[in-house]
Amino acid sequence: MNRYTVAVLVRNQFGVLNRVTSMFRRRQFNISALTVSETESSEYSRITVIFDGDELNKQQLINQLYKLPDVYSIKEFGADDSVSCELLLIKMENNPATREDIRAAAEAFNAKTVDYAKESIVFRLADDSRRIDDFINLMRDYTILEICRTGSVSLEKGSSTIRKVTNL
Repeated sequence: MNRYTVAVLVRNQFGVLNRVTSMFRRRQFNISALTVSETESSEYSRITVIFDGDELNKQQLINQLYKLPDVYSIKEFGADDSVSCELLLIKMENNPATREDIRAAAEAFNAKTVDYAKESIVFRLADDSRRIDDFINLMRDYTILEICRTGSVSLEKGSSTIRKVTNL
């Protein structure tokens, strides 16, 4: 089974996200990450989906997505032709016995301290998903109080944009 990252540029209208994600559900794809936001134009939203599946079913899914009237364009991203980033907020127990080890690990990963309290420290890390996974795994040796992470966002390298292929 392969992992895919696909961005779907859609009209920014009520119900579009539900219609797009329902297509994944009907095709029995498990979405492992999902991010949605307005683009440089408030007229459009960008839905970035990471999911696992096989090539044939993925291509059928993309063909079905293009049939949705609010889908403007679709772009699949590979590791070599795109830049991807994810955001992690992680709240750690602020224990005097482990504080310096936790801070040293955070510094090694370029995680920024965004909240410091007597009982907890919150770090922010923006990086690729694998590096975030590595940071979380390292922090598991200590007391993690809470984790919140976004899905991945991706842009194609170079001057090409998602608007090159249209469905309108």
